[in-house]
Amino acid sequence: MKIVVIGGTGLIGSQVVANLRSAGHEVIAASPNTGVNAVTGKGLAEAMQGARVVVDVANSPSFADDAAMDFFVRAGRNLAAAEKEAGVTHHVALSVVGTELLLDSGYFRAKLAQEELIASAGVPWTVVRATQFFEFVGTIAGAALIDGVARVTSASIQPIASADVAAKVAEAALAEPRNGMIEIAGPERLPVVDLVRRHFDGIGETRDVIADDTAPYFGVVLEDRWLTPAGPAWLSERRYGDWLAAQPRRVA
Repeated sequence: MKIVVIGGTGLIGSQVVANLRSAGHEVIAASPNTGVNAVTGKGLAEAMQGARVVVDVANSPSFADDAAMDFFVRAGRNLAAAEKEAGVTHHVALSVVGTELLLDSGYFRAKLAQEELIASAGVPWTVVRATQFFEFVGTIAGAALIDGVARVTSASIQPIASADVAAKVAEAALAEPRNGMIEIAGPERLPVVDLVRRHFDGIGETRDVIADDTAPYFGVVLEDRWLTPAGPAWLSERRYGDWLAAQPRRVA
C-alpha cells in the first residue's frame, strides 16, 4: 500500500516512515526537503498519485499566533483537496491532548482549526492526540527560564517518547478510519515543575526551579489536568527516567 507521510523527515515523521516501510509498505517521506510542501501545495498531487493513506505529522515552524494559524489552515485545505483528487481513503493526523482547553494560545487555536478542517473535509480520518514528547521537555524547561531561574507550573503532565508516538501513528495508518480521535500518553503523571527539575538534573545542569502556578505554559495558565488525557487512552510503557538516563549528559 502506498502511504504519504507529510512531515516525513522530522522527529516523528522519520520514525513513522521507518515503521511503515519495515511493515512492507511504499512510503513517501513528504516535506519541503523532498520537494513536497503542504502549505504552498507544491508537489502534493504528484506525491499522492496512487496513495491510499496520508499521514500528517508536520508542525508549524513558528508558534506565533498568525503564523501557526496560516500554516495549519493552508496545509489542511491543500491536503484535503489533493486527497480527494487522488482518491485517498484515510487521513491520519497527529495533534495534542488538551487542545480545546489551551485556546489562550494561538498555536493551540490553530491546532483546533486543523482538527476541525480534518473532520469536515470529507475524507475518512483519524486524529491521534498525544501528550508532549520526552524530547520536548528541554524546550519546556528553556521557555520557563527568566534571568536563569525556571518558574514552572505544578499542573500535571503525562509525557511520552516520540518513538511510542510514531509507533501508534503508524498503527493508526494501517487500521480502518475512526472518524474520531485516539488519545495516547506516557505511563507517568507528573507535575510539570518536577519534570523540569528532572530534566536539568539529568543533563547535569544546575538551575533554580520554582513552582509557580501562575507561570504560563506557552502562553496558557494551566489547570491541573489539562495536559493529561481526559478519558480512556493508550498508555506507553517507557518511563521518562529511563529515557533520560540514555541521553547525553552535559558536564560543567
